[in-house]
Amino acid sequence: MCDVNVYLLKDGREELYFENVDTIKPEQGKIYLKNLFGEQKVLEGNIKEIALLKHRIVLEEK
Repeated sequence: MCDVNVYLLKDGREELYFENVDTIKPEQGKIYLKNLFGEQKVLEGNIKEIALLKHRIVLEEK
């Protein structure tokens, strides 16, 4: 299994926001996230970085 963790950039620091993310869907200024367990989160922001080999994604709030 190849799980991805999502981090939120706050005040120049990355904080863990959501673990084991399976689906990311950017739509109309929002980012919809769903993890392997069916839990969902919605964030109003942008994708700052995607590092697939490191299994991490960094988001930035608007």
